[in-house]
Amino acid sequence: MNAEDARSQAEAPAGGMIKCVVWDLDHTLWDGVLLEDGEVRLRPGVAEVLRVLDERGVLHSVASRNDPDAALAALRRLGVAEYFLHPQIGWGAKSTSVRAVAEALNIGLDALAFVDDDDFERAEVGHMLPEVRCIDAAEAATLADRPELTPEVVTADARQRREMYRADLARQQVESRFDGPTEEFLASLGMHLTIAEAGPDDLLRAEELTVRTHQLNTTGYTYSRAQLDAFRTSPRHRLYVARLSDRFGPYGTIGLTLIEQEGSAWTIKLLLMSCRVMSRGVGGVVITFLRRLARDSGVRLLAEFVPNGRNRMMHVTYRMNRFREIGRDGERVRLECDLSDVPPLPGHLRVETP
Repeated sequence: MNAEDARSQAEAPAGGMIKCVVWDLDHTLWDGVLLEDGEVRLRPGVAEVLRVLDERGVLHSVASRNDPDAALAALRRLGVAEYFLHPQIGWGAKSTSVRAVAEALNIGLDALAFVDDDDFERAEVGHMLPEVRCIDAAEAATLADRPELTPEVVTADARQRREMYRADLARQQVESRFDGPTEEFLASLGMHLTIAEAGPDDLLRAEELTVRTHQLNTTGYTYSRAQLDAFRTSPRHRLYVARLSDRFGPYGTIGLTLIEQEGSAWTIKLLLMSCRVMSRGVGGVVITFLRRLARDSGVRLLAEFVPNGRNRMMHVTYRMNRFREIGRDGERVRLECDLSDVPPLPGHLRVETP
């Protein structure tokens, strides 16, 4: 592939919002080649871009062909090491490094941008991972101006996103050393799940969740703040948010549920969970809460599911919680739950409900 082809790949049409920017180092994050020049300096404007995007909740990582110890030391010396999660520094293909970042952060490749000065490296990543947005390092200083990196609102959770991911890393390190059943590890975390009716202050984060969450999302419906506020105050709807914390700190608001009430039937129009709690079993706990609520209210509990290619786990979660298919409307699957035998809330976490 020639340079012109590489630029065409780099300028491929953008998709949704970017959740993480993966940076090359030499001639990209900093001027010069570390192993040749020794002392390097950040490129003009890059420090401000790192700060601004971080405050918006956009994560940063590294994919660099470099000596790991020397590169990490340079990042610390330049005062920016704290920004980068799961840096991939070595001598392998950049596409392998970018994929490793996506897997470590548990986010989709289509939510990543890769910044590199080298046409060949961008072309390699673009060819192997066509979902990733590839950007020329010449544009690095203006990244904060790009719409896909500029959310309409910045929530309190977004401003703490990097710290939350670092807390997740600490949890993962403890879990990797834990010698025992998963249930015992989860119990050792001291988790506290709060399920509450959404209030006015929850709407910004609720809107953000509908836009950003794809894997653990039953329908993929997106709603504006105005729509969510209308649901919140509607007598025909119930809007719940879920918050989680443990001994390492808060996860923030990690779940959203919208129920439509029609006569003797309630329908779960939207159930989503942040991918950061995928291994915590929280989705099943929220469903158990909804099953108990419907049973005690004497109504049927229905649900909608719309596949998006990445949310199959949520369909499995419904099936494991005794939902069965009762009809289809195009891609939309309609389910109904058996409320005859609703289990108690699990004992490995403390649950606070309305």
